[in-house]
Amino acid sequence: MSALAKRIDALLPQTQCTKCGYPSCRPYAEAIAAGKADINQCPPGGDAGVRKLAALLGREAKPLNPRNGVEQPRRVAVIDEARCIGCTLCIQACPVDAIVGASKLMHTVVAELCSGCDLCVAPCPVDCIDMVPATGDDAIWDTARAHAARERFELRCTRLERERAERAGRLAARALKAKMDPNAEKKRAIIQAAIARARAKRAAVERER
Repeated sequence: MSALAKRIDALLPQTQCTKCGYPSCRPYAEAIAAGKADINQCPPGGDAGVRKLAALLGREAKPLNPRNGVEQPRRVAVIDEARCIGCTLCIQACPVDAIVGASKLMHTVVAELCSGCDLCVAPCPVDCIDMVPATGDDAIWDTARAHAARERFELRCTRLERERAERAGRLAARALKAKMDPNAEKKRAIIQAAIARARAKRAAVERER
């Protein structure tokens, strides 16, 4: 990341919401620095954020682009725990690791960590997540919280990349083991024969109908 992109990124709210049209805040900052994106594409940053970017870059401030959304008071996600089925889809969607829980167990949002990105809402299969106005200290999203959110996002990206590499390694090891198995071809033939018999049986049943 260039020095200018870093300075731009430092002014962004780090919600990682993708409303700017980029996968996270950093690519948006890099696009602004490269002249490929405008300074008014970040609804969470609002008009104040546009003015900060304009001042940094020596440009005229402009209204938020409505195609990217509108500025709103800070909101946080809340999970209706009675309806939660523990599918983990919201945990996978959260870019800042603000949701805790496990498969088939209740999930909950840590409000002070929630960036308000609302990326967890759409994946929920039982519609048990709502975005509600933040209250008290949670209504404040200052520079310190933005920086902390960036750190959690980067740690999450590192963890996911490591998990992908480990998964690929396991699959490669399994494939190598299968390739070296002297009975691999015989096992595959048995499986294919079983599949063929099942298909033939199903076809016969359908013909009798």
